[in-house]
Parts: sequence; C-alpha cells; structure tokens
Amino acid sequence: MIRPAEPSDYKFVVPLIIQAMGELAGKFANSSDPKIIEQLFEHFFKQKDNQYSYQNTLVFIENDQVLGSINAYDGAKLLELRKTFLNHLTENYNLINFHPEPETEAGEFYLDTISVDPKAQGKGIGKALIEAGVEWGKRIGHKRIGLLVEMENHKALKLYQNKGFNIQNQKLFMGGLYYHMVYTVQ
Repeated sequence: MIRPAEPSDYKFVVPLIIQAMGELAGKFANSSDPKIIEQLFEHFFKQKDNQYSYQNTLVFIENDQVLGSINAYDGAKLLELRKTFLNHLTENYNLINFHPEPETEAGEFYLDTISVDPKAQGKGIGKALIEAGVEWGKRIGHKRIGLLVEMENHKALKLYQNKGFNIQNQKLFMGGLYYHMVYTVQ
C-alpha cells in the first residue's frame, strides 16, 4: 500500500532519503558523520513547507512497515521550498554562500528521492513508487514529471526508461553530472 507520509514515519524514511542521496546528503550536512546527516534530514522531514517534508513524501507500506519512499514536489516551488533549508544550513552547518544549482524548474513535477529498503529491493516497490509519483504529478495537473539520475547508475537509468522516462539533457548538480529525465503525460 502507498500512502502519504506522516511525521512519525521519520525513523524509516530519513534513512531512505539519505540512501537515495548518497554522498549529496553529507554535502548538505557539511559533514561525513552519519548522526549529523540523519539529524539534518530528520529535522526537515518532520517540518512543513520544505522539499524534504513529510508533506512531499509518499511511503510504501507492507505488514505495517515502511519499505520505500518517494519525495516529490512542484518544480516551480523549488526555491521557496529550499529557502528554509538553505537558511538552516547557513545558521547551523556553517555552509556560507551555499547555493546548489536548481535540479528542477517550473512546469515540472520533480521526483527528488526514490528509495527502497535494501532488504525489500527487487520486489517491484521502486516501480510502484515511480508510478505513484507520476500519478501524483498528473493528479495535480502536471504534464511533465522529471528526475535526475547519476550517469553511472545504469540500473536506475534502465528502470526509469522502462517506466517511460526519456533523457532530456545532462545537468551539473553539486559537482556531479546527472541525466535529467522526463516523463511526458499523454
């Protein structure tokens, strides 16, 4: 079952967000300490009106356990959703003049993080979350659903292509090169 996330889901969702982000999570926290990284994303997952909020997250539940999550939002709202996050990083994580490139844009519903618990991978949960993300974007009127995928992540690239996403271009984001992929709603 897929449902909207609740603040109390943080114990399960925060590790999934960090897993999906990989080394980017440490760049945001300005630390390689897992506890510091976890505290940052826990703080924002529990809050409203930011890109990593429970408000922008769906979870996959099986046997009352969160096995996967997808975080998504309207690309036109990125700068607004990111503002509180970046201010917090400046004040609490010593990231002065930290301005990551925009990974999405107006006119696109952006799938930010998609992640499945390693013990539950290979069961179609990722596919179900992608489909739920596309449907979420459609439901609120978007004609384009976008995401970034690491260029070396061939498994994810193939999964997204099989779900109807096409490579639009390449984007530089926080020092890495990514494919910007788009699903066009018919």
